[in-house]
Amino acid sequence: MKKDGVRILGLMAAGCLCMALVDGWIRPGYLWKSGIKIALFLLLPLLYRRWDPAFRPLSLFRTAGKHAALAAAVGVGLYGLIVGGYFALRSVLDFSGVAGTLTAQTGVSGSNFLFVALYISFVNSLLEEYFFRGFGFLYLKTKIGRKMAYGAGAALFAGYHAAMMLGWYDLPTFVLMLAGLFAGGLLFSFADEKTDSILLSWLIHMFANFAINTVGFLLFAGR
Repeated sequence: MKKDGVRILGLMAAGCLCMALVDGWIRPGYLWKSGIKIALFLLLPLLYRRWDPAFRPLSLFRTAGKHAALAAAVGVGLYGLIVGGYFALRSVLDFSGVAGTLTAQTGVSGSNFLFVALYISFVNSLLEEYFFRGFGFLYLKTKIGRKMAYGAGAALFAGYHAAMMLGWYDLPTFVLMLAGLFAGGLLFSFADEKTDSILLSWLIHMFANFAINTVGFLLFAGR
């Protein structure tokens, strides 16, 4: 594995570990947590440029062209799959503690849920796509190869969310969510590989977050 690939993976792992400490131990309010995440996910790739000036962050935002309509269709299908899966599995899997845990750990509640949902859907999804798919897949694959980049990027994406979701679900639901996140990471990377741009995965990611926020709204409404 090339030295640059090790550096990218190391910086990504460091970002995920820092956010795991923030989410699982420090647990600041949602506004503070978002600020820390923005700083980490923007600055760590820029730190990498000190070793490799060839990394051009703006090149990750190439236009998606004709593929955008297909990505939107995939996003709509993913929305239906997630929301439909919730209704199909809510009698089998335990979602009852999610809303209470969110409020206790991050301060997200029914009163600020709309603001948080909009931020997650539009801003947070772009930040994650830049870090995990732009820096952690499109550029990483030029250093370690596409197969390893697919696996490493999806694993880091799922692992990053693990600390965030501690206490939200029982163990079977938690494992199912991690598997879904890993599969989502693979799907997002596949979409971006077609255009060498993160815009397609951002579009799909937005629809996935719309679905998750719909489920969140239903959980808060049912408390």
